[in-house]
Amino acid sequence: MKRLVHICTVGLVLYAFVYMSWLWKLFSPPSGTSPRQKFRATHRKWRATLAERYIAPVSHSEREDRWRDASEEDERPPPFLFHPRKTPGVQLGFQTEYSPLEIFQLFFHKEVIRTLCRNTNKYAAQRTAAGMKGQWTDIDANEMFKYLSITVYLGLVRPSCIQDLWRRDCLHSFPFPAFVMTGKRYIAISANLHMSDPAEDVRHYQRRGQPEYDRLFTLKPLQDQILTSCQAYYHPRQNISIHERMVATKARIGIKQYMKNKPTRRGFKLFVLTESVSGYTYNFSIYAGKARNPSGNGLSFDAVVNLIHVPTLGTGYTVYTDNFYTSSKLFLHLQSMGFGACGTISESRIGFPKTTVNALPKKVDRGGMRWIRAGTMLFVKWRDTQDVKMCSTVHKAYDGEFVRRRVKSENGTWSFREVPIPEPVRQYNKFMGGVDSSDTLMKYFSMMQKTRCWYVKLFLHFIDIAVVNSFIIHKEMVLARHQKPLTQKRFREVLCMELTKASQGRRKCVHCKMKTMFRCRSCNVSLCMVVDRLCFTEWHDKNLKS
Repeated sequence: MKRLVHICTVGLVLYAFVYMSWLWKLFSPPSGTSPRQKFRATHRKWRATLAERYIAPVSHSEREDRWRDASEEDERPPPFLFHPRKTPGVQLGFQTEYSPLEIFQLFFHKEVIRTLCRNTNKYAAQRTAAGMKGQWTDIDANEMFKYLSITVYLGLVRPSCIQDLWRRDCLHSFPFPAFVMTGKRYIAISANLHMSDPAEDVRHYQRRGQPEYDRLFTLKPLQDQILTSCQAYYHPRQNISIHERMVATKARIGIKQYMKNKPTRRGFKLFVLTESVSGYTYNFSIYAGKARNPSGNGLSFDAVVNLIHVPTLGTGYTVYTDNFYTSSKLFLHLQSMGFGACGTISESRIGFPKTTVNALPKKVDRGGMRWIRAGTMLFVKWRDTQDVKMCSTVHKAYDGEFVRRRVKSENGTWSFREVPIPEPVRQYNKFMGGVDSSDTLMKYFSMMQKTRCWYVKLFLHFIDIAVVNSFIIHKEMVLARHQKPLTQKRFREVLCMELTKASQGRRKCVHCKMKTMFRCRSCNVSLCMVVDRLCFTEWHDKNLKS
């Protein structure tokens, strides 16, 4: 009996050895790998085979087994409930008419100008002590507004050299700059312009190489105040877009980036959140290299998530992105936050369907499309002049819409034809232009100029943001009264003239006793209305209660 048990045991061991050898040959990876890598690869392949054979198969409707065409009906995902933190649009009283200067001063208000003057004077004193040539006279708020006036004027005339504005010959005649200030004084202010406290700069530079060191420390005082104003006086509507924006520079600095597909290839890269319809810049961040606390999901993922601040913005928005940002991981994360998303996507992205069953043919006619849905994630391919790949969590594949395209027939003639267009592509074309609209408004009258310091380039861009946002606010408020708004060029011209007398004719606020340009038309009293102090509201609330 014992001998029989022994023989059976030996037989089972041999059978197990032969079976394991067969499995090893069946699942073994290519030669040249280590034993540990072979074991892991075999284990993964074995688990996949067992899962395919013995785990209950996914239903046909949930499997990404093939691409579908426009004839097959898709089901739209449940819509996100739109809950903005504020009523979308301009956050000012429409009963009051605001001049271009009054709107611009919502961004460059009294505290901003005071900070600029204080830090510029400190920096000039520091340079004078270090042996700077020339005599410096401290700048005040009135002169700073005049400096801003000429800076905006530079975007209107665009001389090849700044000094040409003060030349007096038959080829150059610009009376406005000489009327405001001398060219020597303007260049001196530009050379000493500083946004942060120079003493704080020295202490901060001593932390170079440490985790708390910030390469953009010099910009922070002005950048934070501009961002606060951008988010205080306008709230985006439901469709928003996120994109990169380049600020051209030739400075030799580590944060300068190169982007071959941009009109401006070398410069500072900004991640910008804008409203899709108006192009209003609501939030932005400057890319300065590796983040302090990266999430591990990649730069594009972190850039989008950092721009969307739910307590300030609200939920239910639809975010439009390009293929640099679009990924399944990002869109699912936005969905968990209460945001929809739509964007172009690269086929190499993780999560993009790899199946080729019923894929879009190479010789398909213009307007041909294929789609796959995986839960709330929709992937679409569409043939236009070239293949367009989209991903969306808010749209259905095809809603019966058409777009007009110029098509070449077989006999070589051209004609217009209506071709079907997927809903994600149509909505993307409609709402992704927010950043492009904002960039276009800035590009027409950009005040960029050659500068000695790298941070002055970004200072000029902050002015561009403030002017364009001011123009958008002006346009919406005037249209709400059914009047004709100023063109952007005329808006800038009026702003230049008003900046030269920005600090004249001010009265004291009846609530805080500080100087202000605002006055209530109903009560005929002067009141402040800045970001950190809304005396207009506080005074009226107090008097209405009493």
